[in-house]
Amino acid sequence: MALRARIFPVDRDGPDAVDARATHATIEDSVSGAPVAAFRALSLRGPELADASYAGQFYDLSKLSAFSAPLIELGRFCIAPGGGDPDILRLAWAGITRLVDRDDAGLLFGCTSFAGCDPAPHAAALSLLGARYRGPDRWRPTPGRGPVVRFDDLAPAIDPRAALQAMPTLMRSYLGMGGWVSDHAVIDPGMGTLHVFTGVETARIPPARARRLRSLAATG
Repeated sequence: MALRARIFPVDRDGPDAVDARATHATIEDSVSGAPVAAFRALSLRGPELADASYAGQFYDLSKLSAFSAPLIELGRFCIAPGGGDPDILRLAWAGITRLVDRDDAGLLFGCTSFAGCDPAPHAAALSLLGARYRGPDRWRPTPGRGPVVRFDDLAPAIDPRAALQAMPTLMRSYLGMGGWVSDHAVIDPGMGTLHVFTGVETARIPPARARRLRSLAATG
């Protein structure tokens, strides 16, 4: 929780209701033992989404309630300031892969955060998400509670490459695995962020990427 509290001010008040049911993972520096990354993972079935998931507080997940396979909600994913080593993210994904195989999960999902509550600095990135990575209608969440930024209301990204690079590292990682997003972002003053519902159907992860993850999960 110490690392989370540094990154997410809301966590300075202690664990929330999701924490009690979630699996918690921390990646530590091999020399100092200091935490360099953390996340939580909550195993769910479709009918539980609205009441039990963090995302269900902000998005209408009615469509996903019909998803037949187990789901895992990833949350509070954070990397310590200065923790730019790509191995940190790879180790995190190795841990997530073990959870996917444990649960035979068909979908990973979560709320991917963009810094701050002002959409203007992220307009190009959000527009690109809406244009290229919008999820399938059969699963894609619709707006729930709270103010939203609809991607269709944003001007097209002039430089898609720059817009992609401006996205959070975690979002780019999701997209590299075939991930998709909602058609809007939620403004979350409590977290001090904008966040976007993000889903990764495990059966659609590129085979080469899936093999690398399982290899790392077996040895990491």
